[in-house]
Amino acid sequence: MLKRVYEGTIDYLQVLDENGALDATLFPKDLDDSKIVDMYKWMSYARALDAKMLSLQRQGRAVTYAPLIGEEATQVGSAMAMRPNDLFVPSFRQHAVFLVRGFPLELFFVYWRGFEEGGAMPEGFDGFEVIVPVATQIPHAAGIAFAQKYNKKDAAVVGYVGDGGTSEGDFYEGLNFAGVMKLPLVTIIENNQWAISVPRKNQTAAETLAQKGFSAGMKSIQVDGNDVIAVYKAVSEAIANAKSGPTLIECVTYRMSMHTTADDPTKYRTSDEVEFWAKRDPILRVRRYLNAKSLWNDELEKKMEEEHLKAIDDAVEKAEQFKPDPKVIFEHIYSYMPPTLKEEYDEAVKNEFWQGNL
Repeated sequence: MLKRVYEGTIDYLQVLDENGALDATLFPKDLDDSKIVDMYKWMSYARALDAKMLSLQRQGRAVTYAPLIGEEATQVGSAMAMRPNDLFVPSFRQHAVFLVRGFPLELFFVYWRGFEEGGAMPEGFDGFEVIVPVATQIPHAAGIAFAQKYNKKDAAVVGYVGDGGTSEGDFYEGLNFAGVMKLPLVTIIENNQWAISVPRKNQTAAETLAQKGFSAGMKSIQVDGNDVIAVYKAVSEAIANAKSGPTLIECVTYRMSMHTTADDPTKYRTSDEVEFWAKRDPILRVRRYLNAKSLWNDELEKKMEEEHLKAIDDAVEKAEQFKPDPKVIFEHIYSYMPPTLKEEYDEAVKNEFWQGNL
């Protein structure tokens, strides 16, 4: 006997195309033009922040940094879809998510100057610190989602992972747990086509990355990751359905810059490829939409840029005045300080070891 026991399909969602044309039949009901203007402002803000960080790193005023340029729609669209009580678990490139969710800009620069105090999440901030080891954040996100469900909280957890991260065991283990336990987890694959120098085609033989959710029994969809409205719609719907179980969203986007400031992408990809994606710029398509509806102009653009640069420069100035406290090595590790660590802390304080008195 031979019979088919499973068959799955992956839908692709795009609402706003690269020319700024809108598919009105797919337009989210809770979205209006004022919110699209906000999306445009946040994406532009994120790009300005990215340019400043790159400049600071090249001047030796910041540590190795992972630029986000080209991925603004995926990050802003998903961040704006989150409700106030939802949590997010990032990797190392979700700078725009931190920005939209209200992370203090001064602390952002403190972190990327190399001080751990910048990675200590402020009280009441519903997000977690930068996580660099590839895909290890997905089991974390699943565990946090389990806690939300166990405590009967109406909150979803949004976890981010790159295309390279979908090849890791942590990715599958986290998704499998979320699927079995029907957790309120929304996992976003930020498919920017390159895992450092490894192209997406060498990561997997799967036709889509979204279909990897099938093995975990998850709802799965592929989205134009350069379309902020489509990302917003997909994530909003996933969060709304989170009580019934997890969703996997593949956002197809492109990393326009280097993997990190320690990388040279010209060594492994062509300028033609970059130019192809440049024409699909996530910010440019929203600007075209807004221009066509007379919702934006050069005067507003100039005012916005000035406001962004001032806010960024003010935050940099404050961050560069920051003085680290060596005692922080004992803090922000556990929810409370266990006795063994407290003993070490007390001994360090007694001997003033950070003052060079040992």
